[in-house]
Amino acid sequence: MKKEYKQDDLVVVWQPHLCIHSAVCFRSLPAVFKPRDRPWIQLANGNVQAIKDTVNACPSGALSLKHTIVEEIKAEEAVTSWHKVHVLKNGPLRIKEACQIILADGTVVEKPFGVSLCRCGASADKPFCDGTHKVNGFTG
Repeated sequence: MKKEYKQDDLVVVWQPHLCIHSAVCFRSLPAVFKPRDRPWIQLANGNVQAIKDTVNACPSGALSLKHTIVEEIKAEEAVTSWHKVHVLKNGPLRIKEACQIILADGTVVEKPFGVSLCRCGASADKPFCDGTHKVNGFTG
């Protein structure tokens, strides 16, 4: 299941099956992210930049921002340097810089502080690493 919450040009995508219930969203913006209310995401209660910052801080990728094609092209043109992907021994791929992950359905997940991507194939949070490699015997 995937839900979209829209306010003007801002679209927040929620994928509950990815949520690890870290409560980063709720603690950061309790007026916007209200798990006991319906709808639980109330974009009208916050400013756009604060909402984007909170969504980008989501550690699981359950919350993401949806962009238009024009925004994606502008973001790609703005890239001025190469980013490094670190292959961690017996672990995930780690990108330590801000990046965007474009999922198969076109959803753009922004990770301003980097991301760890599953390499063992067993994560319940694909494409993101959930640490399963530590217990499944993955080497590589």
